[in-house]
Amino acid sequence: MPPDHFALLFGAGLIAGTMNAAAGGGSFVTLPTLVFAGVPSVAANATSTVALFPGTLASAYAYRHDATPFGHVSMKVMLAVMMIGGFAGAMLLLYTPSRIFDHIIPWLLLFGALAFTFGPRVNAWLRTKVQIGPRTLIVVQFFLGTYAGYFGGAVGIMMMAAWSLLGVTDIKAMSAARMLLVGAANSVAVVIFSFTRLVWWPQMVVMMIAGVIGGYFGARITRRLPAHRIRTGISVVSFLMTAAVFY
Repeated sequence: MPPDHFALLFGAGLIAGTMNAAAGGGSFVTLPTLVFAGVPSVAANATSTVALFPGTLASAYAYRHDATPFGHVSMKVMLAVMMIGGFAGAMLLLYTPSRIFDHIIPWLLLFGALAFTFGPRVNAWLRTKVQIGPRTLIVVQFFLGTYAGYFGGAVGIMMMAAWSLLGVTDIKAMSAARMLLVGAANSVAVVIFSFTRLVWWPQMVVMMIAGVIGGYFGARITRRLPAHRIRTGISVVSFLMTAAVFY
C-alpha cells in the first residue's frame, strides 16, 4: 500500500467513524475513498462494510437493552427479517459485475444523501398521509435489510421513517432498534464477504482502526454540538463525495 493511500484511508476512516458516531453516513466517505485508492467498486463496497462493522456492532451492543417491540411486531421477528434481507443484499452484491456497479455507485450515493438530508422532512409529511400495519412493516424491513446488505447508505434514516408511519414516536427506542437491526443485517453481510476475495484486508484494517478511533472521539465531540449542525455537516460531506464520484 503506497504511503499516500495509507494516509488517505486512515483519514477517511476517522471521518467515517465520527459521522457514524454522530448520525450515520460513514459509507459516504469510505466507499468513494476506497475506489479512489484503486480498489474495484464491488470490493470497495464489501471492504467498507467490513471496516465499519466493529463500530456498528459496538453501538448495537450498547443499545441492546433499549430496543423494544413495535406494535405487534416482536424484535426477534425484526432481527430475523433483517438478517434474511442482509443475506439477500450481500449475495446480490456478489453477483453484481464491477462494470455495472461502477455505474450504480453514484446513484446509490445520491439516493442515500437525499434520504439522509431530506428524509425527516418527507417523513413528517408522510405521517399525515400514510399509515402502515405490522405486515407491511415486515415487508419494508426485508427490503431495508436487503439494501443494508447491498449498500446501506442512510438505511437508518429510512428505517426510522418507516417505523414512524406505524405510529412509533419514541426516539430513544427507535435509535436503539436502528443500531441493533442495522448491525444484524451487516453481520450477515460481513460473514459472507469475509469468505470471499472481495475484502482488501490491508485497506480494511487501516480503515477499521481509524474508524474505531474516530467513533470514540467523535461521540465525545458530537455530544457537545447541536444536532442540526451535525446533520448539516454530514449532508454537505455526503453531497461533496457524491459529486466527486459522479465526476
